[in-house]
Amino acid sequence: MAFAPFDLTGKKALITGGNSGIGLGFAEGLAQSGADVAIWGTNPEKNEKAKAHLDQFGTNIVAMVCDVGDKEAVVDSFAKTVDQLGQVDSCFANAGIGGRGTPFKDMTPEEWHEVFRVNMDGVFYTFQEAIKHMIDGGHGGSLVATSSASAVFGAPKNEHYSSIKAGLNSMIRGLAVEYARYGIRANSIVPGWIETAMTAKAVGNAVFEEKVLKRVPVRRWGQPKDFSGLAVYLASDASTYHTGDVLMIDGGFAAF
Repeated sequence: MAFAPFDLTGKKALITGGNSGIGLGFAEGLAQSGADVAIWGTNPEKNEKAKAHLDQFGTNIVAMVCDVGDKEAVVDSFAKTVDQLGQVDSCFANAGIGGRGTPFKDMTPEEWHEVFRVNMDGVFYTFQEAIKHMIDGGHGGSLVATSSASAVFGAPKNEHYSSIKAGLNSMIRGLAVEYARYGIRANSIVPGWIETAMTAKAVGNAVFEEKVLKRVPVRRWGQPKDFSGLAVYLASDASTYHTGDVLMIDGGFAAF
């Protein structure tokens, strides 16, 4: 018999940026473990493709178009998510965009704020709605932010992205302390080198893989499915005493 707390039957989860990459990896684990899942994304076709994939697991899957950098859109989409799922027990703030690879001295305010709008403001708006819902409902829940190894290591031409990801780790610690009394726990996940659309240019690049992949002890790129089990744990009753943590999933890269 499976460990009972990992059975998510009756649990409801929201994943921003859940239509691909790590977000879809989260969604797969949650749906396979019995949770109903709402995925938000800005691309309707990718949303529907992800929903069709997740439907095979037999739970209620909801796909919505939502620009998390737009506060009104987040408020409206969260209300619709609650209307369709009944409540939200775990909220994964995963939506994000990368920079353009512009040298810091040449970066425009527009580029700087574009990344902050989605990657930081989007988490702020999403978590605000989730926290209010979890407090008002009296059921608490789990908040999870997707950070990045760039929060720890120097990321040239990507200072806006890395600043945000480091900030998310600090935000999570504050939320964990502030809202523990309401049964709300908060943790962040720090992915290493993961094969997603954001890293597509590096995958298969011989020079990059020679310099970087050999520093990953498990000797491979991470895959979205590597995050499925962690999502189940953080959404489950097995993690009710686990909060304020930064979980590094990087194949041992930081330890090498």
